Amino acid sequence: MIRRTTNITTPHGKQLALPFGREKRSEALPLEPFTVRISEAMRLTGLRRSKVYELIASGELEVIKVGRCSLVVVASLRALIERGRQAQS
Repeated sequence: MIRRTTNITTPHGKQLALPFGREKRSEALPLEPFTVRISEAMRLTGLRRSKVYELIASGELEVIKVGRCSLVVVASLRALIERGRQAQS
């Protein structure tokens, strides 16, 4: 194992390395996407492409268009699944 024990600085004062064990660690939670492509929505839900398009047409899934790309809002996917779970209860 190689240990870095000294800081290396450039002539301009920029630090190139930190001492071993003192690296900054990100404590942030992992990010989840706000939107997914239709193919990913199909994979996440297990629904066929035609059914996903039916849900979009009926307004049950929210979609935004960016250029030619259709993006399904993940919150609407979660709401769809939650409605299905409540209907079964």
